[in-house]
Formats: sequence, structure tokens, C-alpha cells
Amino acid sequence: PTGQRGARRIQRSFGRKERRFTGSGCRVRAIQQASPESPGRTRFTQGFVMSWLSKVRNSLGGLTKRDTPDNLWTKCPGCGEMLFTREFEDNLSVCPRCQFHGRIGAQARFDQLLDAGYAVLPAARVPENPLNFRDSKKYSDRLKIARAANPFPDALTNALGTVEGRKVVLGVQDFAFMGGSMGMAVGEAFVEAVERAIAEDCGYVICTAAGGARMQEGILSLMQMPKATVAIRRLARAGLPYIVVLTDPTTGGVTASYAMLGDVQIAEPGALIGFAGQRVIQDTIREKLPDGFQRAEYLHAHGMVDMVVHRKDLKGTLASLLEYLERKEVA
Repeated sequence: PTGQRGARRIQRSFGRKERRFTGSGCRVRAIQQASPESPGRTRFTQGFVMSWLSKVRNSLGGLTKRDTPDNLWTKCPGCGEMLFTREFEDNLSVCPRCQFHGRIGAQARFDQLLDAGYAVLPAARVPENPLNFRDSKKYSDRLKIARAANPFPDALTNALGTVEGRKVVLGVQDFAFMGGSMGMAVGEAFVEAVERAIAEDCGYVICTAAGGARMQEGILSLMQMPKATVAIRRLARAGLPYIVVLTDPTTGGVTASYAMLGDVQIAEPGALIGFAGQRVIQDTIREKLPDGFQRAEYLHAHGMVDMVVHRKDLKGTLASLLEYLERKEVA
């Protein structure tokens, strides 16, 4: 300790002595234990140790702090375990501990389900902000923000490719794009995908993920429900399969239209599937809803979903269904 007045202060409290020193331009603290086992022993607190380590590190000019990526770890929403992001993504974004199925984007879904060499179909062209809608921001500005954060220009993207050698048009709704909401662009993309499937004489598979109709387009978004339904009827008249993969979450107007009209209804484990929210239903009927209500397993047990398929088995399942449902020439 230096000779500076007041640099040393002794305070007796709960059987210990605390000393503070000022020296060399930094202030450190030591605690002297007053116990029979270790009389007079002094230990330095973390502040002193870290200050000493900082001095040593700064004196070594060759050492620099290594940058750590912000996305190195992912917390599983199911079990709360911290996972290496790379390990999580290599496992198809499924938790290896609890098998929770995480949400994935359109690009990842295409890569998982389609064989190499698929082609993304052109985006549908529709009027933007037809109602000149504005809340806290202009709808057109919200679209710009969403497009800047996503690889595709709207919530539904289609691709033409093969699933284990069987030709298919695959559509994927991305919940990251404005909650996967259904607007004019989604409805037009759905119809164009059906038309392409008819032209290619193959089935149409769609992976749904949406919060419902897009409120910024009002009645125009709701008109996409019958529009998509008519397109599905055209596909059926052509004798081509329409398969729906319900992913988390699929709700609202999407559930009330094309998401529940498939020849085969598949759901991923744990996916939230419903029309109105659980709390709205519970407050309306004034009854407690059962555990797992509106989840894929509950809907499967009650006949609304044909099968619940793990993500690792989804590609093989789709290939088998397409082979079984494809139109065959009768000898």
C-alpha cells in the first residue's frame, strides 16, 4: 500500500476485515479472513485478478481477442438445451436430444426434400399495396423490409424438381416472411404452381407455415381461399396428386383453405395446426382444452391428419406417396 492518506481502511463486519489499496493507478480490494482455521489469511477478489490479467494481456501485443460469432449456439425451444448451431442445422434443424422440429426457411426445405438440380420457379407478379394500406408503416415499406431479410420475394416459393427421381412441383411457405401470411402474391403463386404441375404432368406438394391471411390486403387476401380451392379442383380433374405437409405453425385462413384439402395430409411432429387460437376457443366455449390440443399428434389421433412424419423420413415418405398416387397407364 502507498502512503496516500485514507488508502487503507479497515472495516470490521461479520468476522472479516476488508482492506482497499490504491496503487499504480488502479484500485484493488483484498479481504482478510478472520477465522480460527486461517487467521490473517488474505485473498484477493476477482477485480484484482482480472486487473492483473488485463495488464499482462495488454503487455503482449501479439495477442488479440478472438471474435466469436453471435449464432454459435442455438437454444432448443423444446428442452432448453444449448446446441451448436452447426450441429442443429446438420440434423435438419431437429434437436438431437428431444427431437423438437425447428422452423426452417424455403431454401433449406428445398435442399432437404428435392434432389440436386431443382429449379426455383419465377415469383408471381401482382400489384403491391393495392389498398394503399398504412398502419404505423406503409405496407409497401413492410414488404421491402421483409424482402431484405429473406432470400425470396414473398411467403410462398415454388420449385420444379424430383424427389428420389419422381418429378414434382414443391411449394414452401416461409414463416419468416411476414408470418407466412397469405396475400395476393401467395394466391397467385399457388395457382401458377398448380398450372405448372398440370403442364409437367406431375403432382404438387406444398409445405404450409402461416399465421393466416395478410391483414394489409383486406378482402383481397381472403379471396385467395376460393381461388386456391378452384386450382386444387383443376389438379384433381387432371388426375394428379396434391399432398400437404403441415409444418409449425399452420393457422387461420390457410388452414381453412388449401392446407386441409390435400389427397394426403402429413404433419411434422409437434406442429401447431388450427384455425382460431387456443385461448380464443377456450374463452368462447368456457371449457379447459385437453393437453396437446391443436398439435399434430392430437389431430392425427382425431382423424384430421393422415400421418405424422419425422423430418428425416419426410423425403422418403413423399417419394413413396408420389409413386403410389401418380397416374399410371392401364395395359
